[in-house]
Amino acid sequence: MKKGAIVIDNIKIPVISLDVAVIGSGCAGFNAADWLYTFGRKDIAIITEGVNMGTSRNTGSDKQTYYKLSLSGGEDSVAQMAADLFSGIGVNGDTALAEAAGSVRSFIKLCNLGVPFPTNEYGEYVGYKTDHDPRQRATSAGPLTSKMMTECLERAVRQKGIPILDGMTAIKLIVNNGEMEGLICLDRSALNSESLGITVVRAKRVIMATGGPAGCYFNSVYPESQTGMSGMALEAGAKGCNLQEWQYGLASLKFRWNVSGTYQQVIPRYISIDKNGVEREFLLDYFNEPCKALDMVFLKGYQWPFDADKIYGSSIIDILVHYEAAVLGRRVFLDFRRNPTGMENGFGGLGEESYQYLSKSGALFGTPIQRLEKMNRPAIELYLEHGIDLYNEPLEIGVCAQHHNGGIAVDANWQSDIKGLYVAGEAAGTFGVRRPGGSALNSTQVGSLRAAEHIACTTKPDTDIAPVFCSMAEKEVSVMLQQLRSCINPEKPSNVEGMRKKIQLEMSRFAGHLRDINEMKRMSGELKQLLKDFFSVSTVSCSYELPYLMKNRDLIITQLAVLSAIIKTAEEIGSRGSSLVLSEDGVSISELLPFR
Repeated sequence: MKKGAIVIDNIKIPVISLDVAVIGSGCAGFNAADWLYTFGRKDIAIITEGVNMGTSRNTGSDKQTYYKLSLSGGEDSVAQMAADLFSGIGVNGDTALAEAAGSVRSFIKLCNLGVPFPTNEYGEYVGYKTDHDPRQRATSAGPLTSKMMTECLERAVRQKGIPILDGMTAIKLIVNNGEMEGLICLDRSALNSESLGITVVRAKRVIMATGGPAGCYFNSVYPESQTGMSGMALEAGAKGCNLQEWQYGLASLKFRWNVSGTYQQVIPRYISIDKNGVEREFLLDYFNEPCKALDMVFLKGYQWPFDADKIYGSSIIDILVHYEAAVLGRRVFLDFRRNPTGMENGFGGLGEESYQYLSKSGALFGTPIQRLEKMNRPAIELYLEHGIDLYNEPLEIGVCAQHHNGGIAVDANWQSDIKGLYVAGEAAGTFGVRRPGGSALNSTQVGSLRAAEHIACTTKPDTDIAPVFCSMAEKEVSVMLQQLRSCINPEKPSNVEGMRKKIQLEMSRFAGHLRDINEMKRMSGELKQLLKDFFSVSTVSCSYELPYLMKNRDLIITQLAVLSAIIKTAEEIGSRGSSLVLSEDGVSISELLPFR
């Protein structure tokens, strides 16, 4: 790692030169750095705003799944797995083939690093069937599988002595004639200096593993520490793909966690509370038969993400939760303390599937919390660890953004159309609309492997800080210094948090699983104006807020791109997959309440 400096108006701006820069410290970022080192590229570093932030380390699910080629009894092949990945809509054939071909190599590496994936007595990595999976390819190390993956990969990176530049927020890519030249970061340890923490990184190869654009929505199951940085690549000229494709599902709000699986299968009460504290079991307002509502709740455990094809099935629950919260302005909760209406006389009114599942689980008794304790006690303990006692309080929920299935367009080596810029993990647009559950984790590992291997095999190490680069960096930094200074005003309160909350709330209400074309067009116009006026209308009270400020700008760019893709798709295709189009030639929300 070479270090230098450029001087602008007598202010010294640090310059760091790397052969390859990896942005992000999730399981994709750590894996990329680890493979680069293994392939002989030693002059590298991980750039991260916080090594303990991000989705990989801070999220999970009832049974977090890793999808791979089958490694136990039964026939499977790379071609078959590739065909199944490709059939999920929105997955390129070369991407599907690469992910299938690299799955065993990537999975076994994780096992060797210590991720405790289960085996049978003979050492076979047995599997189970997950959603959109025709074979038993799925496996799990538990609800925190991605956290274990990240920790094992981080340990491997640290053992190799790979530098981790912690507290550095990447905010701008420097691109010239369609090729990577470097990037600009804000060093959080130097925000109060004359340089405002601006640091230039010279790197002609960059692997961007910044995660999905989690900050797009207010109702989100992403950890609060993650916002994503996709706008940085889009602004630099990288193309996006499938930006309209997201996955939404029910999740708790106080502690962000997916309420899938047994949280639904124990059949809790769904209640909403108005501003005056008046509570009601709101599903009864929409179903003529209470037991029909109970079966729909049970099915949410299997069919958890919102699906436009299931709006008269289990996905009607998502619509009703959204209607109660976003339209009626009520807070919605799962209540595990009492049985819902329809179970006054026991379980006889349940449908066959619900009844048989609970019977085989030995859970035809008691209240929802008692059934949850029988079927999945760790699900209760998880919330206790975060200050929520399901025995004594209801759990506030909403329909939340969970995954971005689109992102930056990449080729079979996970390189974007900007030469030298690679994108891996959820920031890349490779996941597909109806992907098999757990294929996202495989994609993070194979994509980062492919990027590292392509760099190692097709380029030579280069850490030269050329004068022409310094000239480019000086121009970029000079403008940025003026823009950032113009936003700092100790005499005024910061408005960045209020700005972010406003645009996030509108995305959740009008551009989530229910999409209103007219409102989205209005939002797009307002966001374009906000981006144009950004540095004149944004205010921070001190320089320590500058990373938050620049994340707002990145978020606006990302939202504009996402809205553009959503509007175009809604007008040309209409509803599909994880979204339902409202207004114009679509449907109104009142039409989605057929049981009322």
